[in-house]
Amino acid sequence: MRQAVMYAPGDVRVEQRDKPTLQHPTDAIIKVSAACVCGSDLWPYRGIQKVDEPTPMGHEYVGIVEEVGTEVTTIRPGQFVVGSFMASDNTCEICLDGYQSRCIHVEPVGAGGAQAEYLRVPLADGTLVATPSLPDEDLIPSLLAASDVLGTGWFGAVAAEVGPGKTVVVVGDGAVGLLAVLAAKQLGAERIIAMSRHADRQKLALEYGATDIVTERGDEGVAKIKEMTGGYGAHSVIEAVGTQESMMQAIRCTRPGGHVGYVGVAHEVELPGLELFFAEVHLLGGPAPVRRFLPELIDLILRREIDPGKVFDLELSLDDAAQGYTAMDERRAVKALLRP
Repeated sequence: MRQAVMYAPGDVRVEQRDKPTLQHPTDAIIKVSAACVCGSDLWPYRGIQKVDEPTPMGHEYVGIVEEVGTEVTTIRPGQFVVGSFMASDNTCEICLDGYQSRCIHVEPVGAGGAQAEYLRVPLADGTLVATPSLPDEDLIPSLLAASDVLGTGWFGAVAAEVGPGKTVVVVGDGAVGLLAVLAAKQLGAERIIAMSRHADRQKLALEYGATDIVTERGDEGVAKIKEMTGGYGAHSVIEAVGTQESMMQAIRCTRPGGHVGYVGVAHEVELPGLELFFAEVHLLGGPAPVRRFLPELIDLILRREIDPGKVFDLELSLDDAAQGYTAMDERRAVKALLRP
């Protein structure tokens, strides 16, 4: 089969690799209908995160089940499925508390590389959610978004305790940040402030429900948020980048007693203890438990109440995966969808 593989920073190739096979009786093999390039894939692409050897890429996927192991009971061949980037049994105590991304048996699905024609999904019963029937073709991008960026943005909003009457700030205007805006709107936020400097992303943020756009960053951005909120800061702030600057910007934009949901993959982030002590804000984040939200998100998409697939502004053949990485790295695309 064809699969995207990263050899070194800036070096992504599509090459022939062995088609995956069942390794455990709880596995499923799916034929990938669509995959995509994630913002977190850009960390190794830019050389910020080390790539030790040729690495199969991709952890966002939807597709048709081709084969299941002997212990799989809820998923069957022929079904269209959406899965999380983390495999979970969905039955352990951590999963039952809603944190499937930290399941006691958790496995990263991306280890197999979803930017490919086929993918092995571990713990299929607990990881995959089947749609009632084969979805309309135009819904596939939105269902693909649910497998990570929508679920991650949604978790950021839930972690930040977004709700009716609240003012929400979203730090980061990538796909996760934009879909955090969508989530905040769905969860009833009264005011949603998107921090963005890019006109195309600002436009989509407004379509998804942002009421205000702030272009300032760092201390200037914090001062603007304080000014807009009567000096208090926001009730809820979603951090969707993962840098030192974005994390501190998020914390400093939050009012005392407010909540920060951080879902940007942290790189060299260190929190100053004394400032955090006196900030008196709640912090919750990490790898999103996408599986917790999938049934609700899939239902919203199938009923066409939300359209998260708009974040895909570039669609390519899997053979052209490297172009997707380059376009996202150069900010010519928000998110690249790949069709095997």
